[in-house]
Amino acid sequence: MQFRQQALTKLQSPEALDLPVRFARPQGWLVLSVTMVVMAAASVWAVTGSVTSTVSAPAVLTHGEGSYILQSPAAGQVTAVLAKEGERLPAGSPVLKVRTADGETVVRTVAAGRITTLAATIGQIIATGANVAAMEKVARADDPLYATVYVPAENAASVPADAAVDLTVQTVPSQRYGVLRGHVKSVDRTARSAQQISAFLGDSQLGEQFTEEGRPVAVLVRLDRSSATESGYRWSSADGPPYALTSMTVATASIRLADQRPLDWLLP
Repeated sequence: MQFRQQALTKLQSPEALDLPVRFARPQGWLVLSVTMVVMAAASVWAVTGSVTSTVSAPAVLTHGEGSYILQSPAAGQVTAVLAKEGERLPAGSPVLKVRTADGETVVRTVAAGRITTLAATIGQIIATGANVAAMEKVARADDPLYATVYVPAENAASVPADAAVDLTVQTVPSQRYGVLRGHVKSVDRTARSAQQISAFLGDSQLGEQFTEEGRPVAVLVRLDRSSATESGYRWSSADGPPYALTSMTVATASIRLADQRPLDWLLP
């Protein structure tokens, strides 16, 4: 009988028009309000905010003018090695003596610099144009170091002038001494081939290594100087490593790119 009475009651008022309509619960209004506030804040941030991004790329510590590969002008046998690795020599200094069919030839430096690699040994038979040494173009011991960073070509246009750069140096434990600080000095206009990189660094292996994923753009980084560190350069730690840095040391650079508005990501 109870169920029959409920059925009769529902038939008498099928639409329940006499009951008030509830559009939303208080919890629903709260969720809607929070959602609207978050969307408004996100819209303002998308227009007025900025996002910082970085690009990571391989780098080499060098002097500003780079290096060159010294080649033998004649074929023959090396009879004397007149210089040693690490030695700084003025232009025109003798490096090797080579005995040829026409007599003895002296291989001399083309420009002043430091010998970073000496490939020839006494008794070795070399051909005309053979690579016998790599010379870094540095005339004085106090010439400052730079970092040459090889940035992917698609990111080079985003590198701003004087951008901050952090360098993780291969020979320096970053967990203990931190990273080397610097700022962008210049960005090349064109991408570099493996041959161009090899000629600048005096190392064919690095030229091939830095172009494995395409031709990069060279970015010259000025290292921040500091009189408070042993190396003479500024580090993220207070003191940095207790020894001097040497050129032709490989590093990994992190360059801060130009800030972008989030809205720019949505626009073509």
